[in-house]
This record gives sequence, C-alpha cells and structure tokens, in this order.
Amino acid sequence: MKPQVNIGLLGLGTVGSGVYQVLQENGEELAKRTGLPIRIKSIAVRDLDKERLVEVPSDLLTTDAVKVVNDPDIDIVVEVMGGIEGTKDLLLTAFRNGKSVVTANKDLIAEHGEELTLAAVRSGCDFLYEASVGGGIPIIRPLRKDLAGNRIHEVMGIVNGTTNFILTRMSQSGMAFEDALKEAQALGYAEANPASDVEGWDAGRKIAIVASLAFNSRVNFPDVDVEGITAITARDIEYAKEMGYAIKLIGCAKETENGKISAQVYPALVPLEHPLASVNGAYNAIFVRGNAIGEAMFLGLGAGQLPTASAVVGDIVEAVRNFHAGTRGKFLVDCYHKKEVQSALDNHHRFYLRLEVADQAGVLGAIAGKIGQHGVSIQTMFQKWADNKTAEIVVITHQVREGALRNALNELGDMEHVRAIKQTLRVVD
Repeated sequence: MKPQVNIGLLGLGTVGSGVYQVLQENGEELAKRTGLPIRIKSIAVRDLDKERLVEVPSDLLTTDAVKVVNDPDIDIVVEVMGGIEGTKDLLLTAFRNGKSVVTANKDLIAEHGEELTLAAVRSGCDFLYEASVGGGIPIIRPLRKDLAGNRIHEVMGIVNGTTNFILTRMSQSGMAFEDALKEAQALGYAEANPASDVEGWDAGRKIAIVASLAFNSRVNFPDVDVEGITAITARDIEYAKEMGYAIKLIGCAKETENGKISAQVYPALVPLEHPLASVNGAYNAIFVRGNAIGEAMFLGLGAGQLPTASAVVGDIVEAVRNFHAGTRGKFLVDCYHKKEVQSALDNHHRFYLRLEVADQAGVLGAIAGKIGQHGVSIQTMFQKWADNKTAEIVVITHQVREGALRNALNELGDMEHVRAIKQTLRVVD
C-alpha cells in the first residue's frame, strides 16, 4: 500500500490554481476523509514564466504534459487545461498507463465522452467529471448514483452563468444586450470572445453530458439543438415582464413519449412563479424530474475559480477513496441504450411572437387565420403600439409542434401586411 496518492495536474490557470489552493488549504482534512495524504507531484503548464494566481514551487512545474501522464509514480491525472484533440490523447495515454482521470473539460466530454469512458472501463480506472456541468453544483454524481433508482423524465435548467448574468442585468436595469455583455466582460464573467456563452454552445455541451447520463444513451454536442441570446432585446424583456414572465436561457433534455430524446438550448419566457425565474446573476439551477424523486432542484454558482475547484477536488476525493479501497472503475458504461435524438421540429412548445404589421383593419384576423391553417392556435394576442402606418403585436400561442409553427411563420412572412417577424421565443409551461 502506497503511503500517499500522487496527483499529476494538467493546467494551472483559473481552475487549476483553485484546485491547487483547495488541496493545499484542506490537505490535512482531506487525508482524514480519504485515508491517504494527497500530494501534487507535477503540474504541466504552457509557460514556466507566466505569472500565477497561486505560489507554486518551481520544481513542480513542467511544460511536458506527456511526461506527466507517463510518470509511473502518478496515480491520478487531473485535467483542467481545456482543449480537445491534444488533451484527449493525453487522457487516453493516462488510462493506458492505469491512471484514474478527473477532468472539468465539458467540450471534450460532450464530443468524445464515449471513447474516454470505454478507455476508462478497459483500464479499470475512474473517469470523473463533476466540474464539467454546473461548476460547484453537484449534478453528475447525483445522476450516476443518488438518483440511479429513478427513471429520469426530464433535466431542465439554467446551466450558463454568463448568459444568466447578462439577462439579469437586462431585466433589472433595462440595458441593451450589447451593454450588458460589456459589463459581463468587464467583471470577468464573459470572455473577450463570448460566442461560446452567448450563442448557447457552452450550455449545449452541458446538456449533451447530462442527457447522456439521465437517459443512459449517448447524446453528443452536435445532436443538441442550440439557440443563443444575441437576438434578445430590452423590448422583449419588458413585454415578458408585463405578461408575468422572465426570459432565461434554458437547457432542456427529456425523454419523449415515443422513446426518443429531446435535447435543446433556447431563450424562453419562464413564468415568474417558476423557481427558475428568480435565479439571477451568475447562478445556475438544474431541475431533475424522475418517477420516484418527483422534482429535485440543484442551485449554486455555475462557474468561477473556487466553485469549479470544489467540484474537481470532490472528484479527486472519490478517486483517492477508490484507490485506497481497491475499488477503482466501479462505474460501468453509463450509455447502454441507443435512443434516437428527436428533431427539434417535432418538439412541442408554446411560443411568444413579436410582429410588426400594417396598422389596418382586419390584419389581426388575417394573421390568426393564416397561422391557424397550420394548426397554430392563439392563446393571447394584443397590440403594443401603432404609428398610423405600422403596429406591433405580441402573440402567445397554445402548445404546438415546432415544425408546424415554423411553416406558419414562413407563410406569415410572405403576407402583404406583415412588415417583419421580429422575435420568436418558446414559453416554459
């Protein structure tokens, strides 16, 4: 029995620095919880001379990540450097060398999770990635363990803190999207290139991961229908409030009645009485609905140095316990079904529409008649303003198949008196 467990850390950026800090500050307590001291033996970085967020002995640092994963003294590889192809090869090498792997890399898991999981199974090692979804919020482990007795019906929530911060500022201060984005960037919530967040890709990758675990069938990122928040305006936020809704970027995965999986990310109107409507700032919240648990909600900071490091270290603790007990690799392949991912066009939602139309008698009736030909039933329709030539109207539909709604909008856009279809958003029931 080894006297300690040696960690090889790949990356010492924001999250890596947080992991180092937590392991140093809580090391004595963690040794008692796991039964073995945890020692960071080596840290792979890209630049030895870069200024760090934490003070680290220089002899721990190396630019040779391959050397780290091949080091026979290292028991667990902790990957927090990001990237896909090169990083995937490093983790596959770690598995071939009999090392357990802990990662926070959602991009890698969402696109290559199956290959990595099978490699872990073949090596009899742990593959743990709690920090890949929801930052410090526990969701991966509950889906794999605590809720394993359930048949999960739906996982839905706010899984991107940057977009939630932007939409919160737009709602609370009446800001335009561009101004709220600049504030998020100034505060460090958004990157200089914010596309992954505001276009919904980050949330889409997370939904691919949780959908795979919830329904035990592989969902890859390209399978997820993704829509971001760049088209949301202050006017939409205002109208939603007037009708009793907040606008949130929602990730949703559910099993349909025909046994397929629906996986989508979209901005939506959420009723103010719904718990998600009051989740503001950089917080995330994830609902899980199962046949035994009913509904469970997980709430917390979805990103940041220490919240994410908390999840990484939690996985390290589990990996060390398993190493000490000789029970590594106890998770088998999670995705043992092969369920089809349903086209977004076959999903059913209520919709919010904002249209500019000619301010003439009979236009509203003509619009209702045209979309009614496609089976789209109007729940609410009202006029917001008019200037003697053009009027703006808002429509809330009853639940309808998305494909039917799209067909109706195509014909609506060709109508002589419809100036523009300014917005189309889903409505959460």
